[in-house]
Formats: sequence, structure tokens, C-alpha cells
Amino acid sequence: MVKPLAKALLILLLLAAAALATALYATPSVSDARARADARAQLHGGITPAPAPPRRFVTALVATEDQRFFSTLDPGIDPFAVFRVGVETLAGHHGDLGGSTITQQLAKMLYSPHRRDLAAKLREVALALKLSATYSRPEILAMYANVAYYGDRYYGLTAAACGYFGKRPADLSWAQAAMLAGAVNAPSFDDPRRHPDHARARQAHVFSRLVAVGALTPAEAAAARAEPLGLVPRGTGCTG
Repeated sequence: MVKPLAKALLILLLLAAAALATALYATPSVSDARARADARAQLHGGITPAPAPPRRFVTALVATEDQRFFSTLDPGIDPFAVFRVGVETLAGHHGDLGGSTITQQLAKMLYSPHRRDLAAKLREVALALKLSATYSRPEILAMYANVAYYGDRYYGLTAAACGYFGKRPADLSWAQAAMLAGAVNAPSFDDPRRHPDHARARQAHVFSRLVAVGALTPAEAAAARAEPLGLVPRGTGCTG
């Protein structure tokens, strides 16, 4: 029983490796990633070049979306998640393909935002590997934060921080930074204006991740969660 299973897994690994090699060959260079990010930001009235996101937002985002992001061994993808997705897809499960790192999410936003099939997933993985090899982690984070959608028609962290809270990103509280870091996962569902209960639940998850990775103590996270969110009326924006 063990040998047939091991053989099947080996075949799956070889097929996955071959598919990834093909995707790496077939996908384009990512030397235009900054230009694509700037074009996407400009399309939505954003800031270019992409500004560096502030520490609180970065810490919350990485803790929630991709805790190995800053590891020197991180290739820009989660190999185990990629393999799981491949196995599930080959088994006929065509639901949410999930498992995306921050770098994969950026690849999807810049190169294939509207596709969700297995071919698109392989392309996303290949492009993430190329992005990881070409750009520094701060550069990837800057592009990501500046093109991500945060709900309520806000694209880019500056627009979201100003639109929701009337603040520049650097002035966000932990409560606000955690809210926005959580929103990128399902921005329409976790919009704090239209779905405050969902947004608060997602914020709570972000704080649990911040505690889990040691960025905040349980007492600090509880105090931050208790802070008023400070939403401003839509259209107020930033002042000064």
C-alpha cells in the first residue's frame, strides 16, 4: 500500500516540476513590474512611484498573509501550498486555489488579475519566483501596498488610509493598520463601512496573528483592538 502511494506522489512531483519548468519558460520577464504597478496605480488615481508602506501595516500584513516573507530562504512561493493546490486540482477539486504568498498575490495583480484556473495559478507561481529573484522585499511590499484593493473603491494604501481614516499611512494606529492589512484578503466582504462586523472579525484575526508571531503581546493586541477605529465620512480624505 505504501509503495503505490509513494509512486503516485513521485509522479505528481515530477508532473508539478515539469509544469513549473514550462511555466517559467513561457512567462515573460518581470523587468516591467514597476511600470505595471505604476500604471495600475495611476489608473486609480494613486501615487507613483510606490511609496514604502509603514512598519505597522507591513508587520500586520506579513503576519497575516505570509509570515515567511522576510526569510532569506523564501523563494516567493510556498512550495507545500503549491503542491497541495496541484494535487487538489488534479483530483478534480476546482474551488478556491488559495495558498498565495504576498509575492504571488502581486504577480496575480500585475499579470493575470482575472484568471483563477490551474494554468493561471502556475503562471502566478512562475512569475512570483521571478519577482522574488528580481526585486527586494521592500520593493515588492511597496508595489503590493500601492496596487492592492482595500474595498469601497480604494486602491492603494494611501487612498485607503486617507479615505477610511483621514490619515496618511504613516499615522495609522495599530487598529487601523490591522484593519487595512486584513481587508486585502476579501476587500468587498471586509469593508469596514459596509460590513463592520466582518471587518472587525478579520481585524481580530490579524491581531491574533500579530500575537502568534511575537509582534505584539496579548495585552498590547487587546488594547489596540479596543481603540476606536476612527472612520471618517466618505469624501473627507486627508487634510493638511
